[in-house]
Amino acid sequence: LREMDSCLLALETGKWFRSQFENFHLLKFFFCSFTEWEISEWSDQQAVFTFLYDSIELTITFGPPVGGAVFNGNPCRKIVDMSFESLLDEEKAPLSSCLVQRLIFQFIESQGSWQTKCTTMHQLPQMLHEVSLVVNRCRLLGEEIEFLNRWGGKFNLLKTEVDNTKVKLLFSTSTVFAKFEVTFSLSANYPSAPLPFTVQKRIGSLGHDEISAVLSNVPLGTSYLMRMVKMIHHDLLQGSLIVH
Repeated sequence: LREMDSCLLALETGKWFRSQFENFHLLKFFFCSFTEWEISEWSDQQAVFTFLYDSIELTITFGPPVGGAVFNGNPCRKIVDMSFESLLDEEKAPLSSCLVQRLIFQFIESQGSWQTKCTTMHQLPQMLHEVSLVVNRCRLLGEEIEFLNRWGGKFNLLKTEVDNTKVKLLFSTSTVFAKFEVTFSLSANYPSAPLPFTVQKRIGSLGHDEISAVLSNVPLGTSYLMRMVKMIHHDLLQGSLIVH
């Protein structure tokens, strides 16, 4: 009898894990095709989502069911608590990753109380989508910064430095005898708005006016920072000043 009970328990346990696995995939499909998150836990009591290579964790606490409403084939529950937490080890992480985290949490905090915007399970898909959009843009920005840090020499970029939510780019070339530093101030709405910047002239005549004239012609959108660097290199650092 004990062996039979053990077998039945194993079968029931297997069914439970299989149903949970299937539910996770159904939830992923149900929410949206564009995601920057993973589900690490889902139960009647709470759900835990992770973003950005498990460096950000979102914990949602569920309350009682909402009337007879249904969500993903189960009772739709109220959301009674919601919290974001950074799991990034800033002492070991690249500075670009720290910047990305700051920008994402800048967005999260700017939204006020998420719990008032997302009160039931039905509103989770839209909320996760909004966060995913910001995480995606910031993640790509981090990749741009890492690329410039590694391959910036191709664009006469001597140094790429991250300072909180600012990126400092030091350009230098003997072709036009110029050396200057451009500091861009980044925010969570990158790349949908022009980046404020300052210029510190080191050597030569190239300064804020010349750089501003070039950058004003760079359209917003994907790889905005990278395209600005390329435009500075192309229009100002190759021996002729050509403003498009």
